[in-house]
Amino acid sequence: MNIKIRSINFEITPAIDDYISKKISSLEKFLERKDGEVICEVEIGRTTKHHNSGDIFKAEINLTQPGSKQVYAVAEEVDLYSAIDVVRDEAERAIVSRKTKNSTLFRRGAAQVKNLIKRINFRRN
Repeated sequence: MNIKIRSINFEITPAIDDYISKKISSLEKFLERKDGEVICEVEIGRTTKHHNSGDIFKAEINLTQPGSKQVYAVAEEVDLYSAIDVVRDEAERAIVSRKTKNSTLFRRGAAQVKNLIKRINFRRN
């Protein structure tokens, strides 16, 4: 997985970079194995500087894999690390949802083909 990290309104420290890399690379086990390389663009930053009670951090993930649809997740939290955790969980949910949807559609289609074959065999006898 190729991870590209961008920041807005603050600098990325090595600790933040390591944390993001660790969290995002754990999504790789949910992705389907295909020939192409997965590109993950992560954007983190402070949304605005005008909040009276503190900063609001935003994290975005954009996963693109050749041959499948794009996964996009976004989260805004008070803490940067919690925003990264929430956006990672949202991306995982989207990946797993799409994966189960594809397998469910395949099973339903296979069941319809099986019922069609049963009716053809029943009419012949």
